[in-house]
Amino acid sequence: MLRARGGDGGPPGRNGSDAAAPYAALAKARRTGEYRRGMPWDVEGFVASLGSRSDHTKRAYEHDVREFTAWAERGGCPDPEAADRRALRRYLGYLDTRAFARRTIARKAAAVRAYLRYLHRHGEVTVDAGRTLRTPKGEARLPRVPRRDEAVAMLDAAQAAAAEALPGEGDDRVAGALARRDVAVLELLYGAGLRVSECCGLAVTDFDLKRRLVTVLGKGSKVRRVPIGEPACGAVAEYAARGRPVLAGPDSPPDRLFLNRRGRALGPRDARRILDAHPLPDGRTLHPHALRHAYATHLLEGGADLRAVQELLGHADLATTQIYTHLTRDRLRAVYEATHPRA
Repeated sequence: MLRARGGDGGPPGRNGSDAAAPYAALAKARRTGEYRRGMPWDVEGFVASLGSRSDHTKRAYEHDVREFTAWAERGGCPDPEAADRRALRRYLGYLDTRAFARRTIARKAAAVRAYLRYLHRHGEVTVDAGRTLRTPKGEARLPRVPRRDEAVAMLDAAQAAAAEALPGEGDDRVAGALARRDVAVLELLYGAGLRVSECCGLAVTDFDLKRRLVTVLGKGSKVRRVPIGEPACGAVAEYAARGRPVLAGPDSPPDRLFLNRRGRALGPRDARRILDAHPLPDGRTLHPHALRHAYATHLLEGGADLRAVQELLGHADLATTQIYTHLTRDRLRAVYEATHPRA
């Protein structure tokens, strides 16, 4: 796809911005036919069409689609019109020969389907060959979650470490601020079931500590309000008062609550390091998402309604939440078999 050249001394758009230039160039190329003579696959336009999806999703879709277009060109498909259903089936066979897992093949096929749907919608192909493409679904992988006592022990240990941190000066002062931040992050991941991206993106103004609520911007820019407990409220208040001011610097984002050691916005990798620094009692470390799984599982084990848990997690589809019912059934069966004399 043709791109407007920004930052090379070229004139800006009439409105003072270069933002619309790439789209104008693409429209002109399509009118004149230069688009088809140049790069007909239009992967950039497809990625731009994904809109409010997360950056991670966009990168994954772009990678999968570029992998497909590279294979297609090597296999004799000069443009999307030549990528018919037979070609798509050959591509799935090619992925299978590379020993990809069925779940991975299904994900790559979903990206290709979305891409071809985009091309058909924009008139670049006459037939949406991906519409009838089907792939076998992989076996559902149930997440491994910590037990209640393990999660509580991990949080108690983090809280104790933060309580022992003295105000101090220099590195000791920073260490104390980081310890308070870690407690607040852990309490929100487990106590509110937040996705790691949701937690990292929180602002101080997202909290209503008197009513014990946090406003979360979730997937697809959907907003939900989630209740939080006293431990999470206390940890957030403590960090906001005595932790964040220590970490903040001149380049710190004013709208982000959680900062890393360098004063920048906390990212998912930083959150992963927090979990690595706070293992379970047996030494196992968790992925941040495991605490979200634990949140849902422990709610259902305690008798929470499935639809209530769906709302709390921000799931668009109840089927996504139902995976946790399998987890609770498996755990209850394990308890039954281990304790009942007639099991």
